[in-house]
Amino acid sequence: MQTLEFDLDGEYVELKQLLKLADLVTSGGEAKMLIGDGQVLVDGQVELRKACKIRAGQQVQFGDTVINVLADPEA
Repeated sequence: MQTLEFDLDGEYVELKQLLKLADLVTSGGEAKMLIGDGQVLVDGQVELRKACKIRAGQQVQFGDTVINVLADPEA
């Protein structure tokens, strides 16, 4: 399993945007489809909301990749 760390640039990032920024999908449309299919977990639970706000301390899993979301180091 691959683990990535993502530094927030602000208070939150939308789930579909996070997948794109982490280079796990090639487009926002692909991210929406995968989220809608129930393939993305947030804190261990299936998340179907494409624009779900992901905040520091949360963990997102897609396939064999886990993204740990960290607070903005500048804040």
